[in-house]
Amino acid sequence: MKPRIEKIESKNLVGMHMKMSISNNKTPELWQKFMPRRMEVKNRANADHISMQIYNSNIQNRFAPTTEFEKWAVVEVSKIGDIPDGMETYRLNGGEYAVFIHNGPAMTFPKTMQYIFESWFPKSNYEFDDREYFEVLAEGYNPMDPEASEEVWIPIKPKL
Repeated sequence: MKPRIEKIESKNLVGMHMKMSISNNKTPELWQKFMPRRMEVKNRANADHISMQIYNSNIQNRFAPTTEFEKWAVVEVSKIGDIPDGMETYRLNGGEYAVFIHNGPAMTFPKTMQYIFESWFPKSNYEFDDREYFEVLAEGYNPMDPEASEEVWIPIKPKL
């Protein structure tokens, strides 16, 4: 699983978020709230959906089952317009990312993350950059589909 390296500009996002942890995973609840209302968002830049995670800066405990993080269900917008009730904006600052492709249902996603952090990073010329990471889900993405595919955007910076 070899990533492509991309540098992106900042992005304007609109959607919803919830606090959760791996052991108290509310991802289905978040997406069930957002998906029926996604078309209310004006000025969408594309048909993709973004699942974004924001952790505090303590990377050592980042993937502990009880570590809380913010999870966002969002879409990218070309400009900020009227924000639907119950939604918020977020400015993704951009930067350099390693982009991996996860193939398979969402329940196998932890194996992809394990590979990225335990195999790819130690052998690469990069280290994790403490910024948002996210998955890009194409329109029609189904997390239960064994043929599902999503892009996994991991923030990186050169190793010193």
